[in-house]
Amino acid sequence: MTEDQTDIAPEPESEEDDAYALDPKTITTILYAVEVNDRDRLVALLDPMHPADIADILEQMNAFDRMRLIKLYGEEFDGDILTELDEGIREEVIGILNPRVLASAVRDLESDDVVDLLEDLEEPQRDAILEVLDDPDRIAVEQSLTYPEYSAGRLMQREVVMAPEHWNVGEAIDFMRNAADLPGQFYHVILVDPRLKPVGKVALGRLMGSRRDVKLADITDESFHVIPVTRYDGDVAYAFNQYHLISAPVVDETERLVGVITIDDAMAVLDEENEEDILRLAGVGEESSLSDTVIETTRQRFPWLAVNLVTAVLASLVIAQFESAIAQVTALAVLMPIVASMGGNAGTQALTVAVRALATRDLTGSNALRVIRREIAVGLVNGLAFAVIMGIVGLIWFGSGALGGVIAAAMVINLVVAGLAGIGIPIVLEKLGIDPALASGAFVTTVTDVVGFFAFLGLAVIVLL
Repeated sequence: MTEDQTDIAPEPESEEDDAYALDPKTITTILYAVEVNDRDRLVALLDPMHPADIADILEQMNAFDRMRLIKLYGEEFDGDILTELDEGIREEVIGILNPRVLASAVRDLESDDVVDLLEDLEEPQRDAILEVLDDPDRIAVEQSLTYPEYSAGRLMQREVVMAPEHWNVGEAIDFMRNAADLPGQFYHVILVDPRLKPVGKVALGRLMGSRRDVKLADITDESFHVIPVTRYDGDVAYAFNQYHLISAPVVDETERLVGVITIDDAMAVLDEENEEDILRLAGVGEESSLSDTVIETTRQRFPWLAVNLVTAVLASLVIAQFESAIAQVTALAVLMPIVASMGGNAGTQALTVAVRALATRDLTGSNALRVIRREIAVGLVNGLAFAVIMGIVGLIWFGSGALGGVIAAAMVINLVVAGLAGIGIPIVLEKLGIDPALASGAFVTTVTDVVGFFAFLGLAVIVLL
């Protein structure tokens, strides 16, 4: 082993290290190679890495170092790195790449990856990439781009391994061995009739494990799902997850085979939808990323902060109705935030469960009432438990059993309402065709704050004054 190889050899990970995390020493060495303009060193460091790891390194760099690394890396730049990059900086990287390097990188990609690249690019960059593709590839990509956004047509790859339904195993194997343009990765051979309509699929494992004279039709998978080209990609991802699919053929309006979707693409959609739900629930915009600028981040977050301001004003209006009561019993001002905060947290818990269950279609009309009853019961049990605790706190802290009883009762009311709102509001929004992840948080926060303050202060006026 040479000295250089010794230097870049990865150190064994200790049990305390994060699995698959990028080694800070390696990143430092890469930055140093860029700083001293040592291309050989940079190539030696990056070539053994997975494209996803290189993409992570590019995303963690500032714009200036990213530009220097890309230019220094030059012709070694792999197209798969582009597919792994965050959309926020992918366009920037494409703009930096030498056109010849970009052309070479894109030609090696499957058609679905090229479509994914082009979707978010401006027209000049999109045209530049299309121009470097071979005519058949360009036509296939342009055809995919004509399908609706977020459809199976945008998600599928056009490269398909298909065979006539009357072939046997030997004929299929010979065909694949002689083919010059097989996809880089595939899992099934799709069987088609004379009209190119898919009639079944054969897993490669069964194909390679069967005798040459066995008919392909005799070893097809029992589970066979055909996906229309206009099907929403979220539904496609759900089908893959629900029915444990590895790949599925895609057909046009005439039921002719036009492409195939593989599990990695379907799982990418699931991952994107989960990320969008999390970001929407937090009110930071569905396309937020660490690479966003200050202006972009501010623009994404401002609307949600404005909505929160409105809900806070509504809660303040409720408090203002009990101004005289608060002036007479100052302890109310001390204890108010506790009731509202507990209700808000309980509502968020139920809301998170509901949004996730709606996304995975586990929460439906058939079980909605049962789930709502469960959340109300959970709110009641938790409310009673914390009512006892806060009743004791009120008695010890302020020496008032009546005050302890007021906050205890308010705690029960607000936690029950929080559970109902947290599960009920997302269901109602879903029925109205509004994304629950997008709007539920503001409604639930408003309900728990208003109900919490009104219940606590209203009971205080009745009992204490």
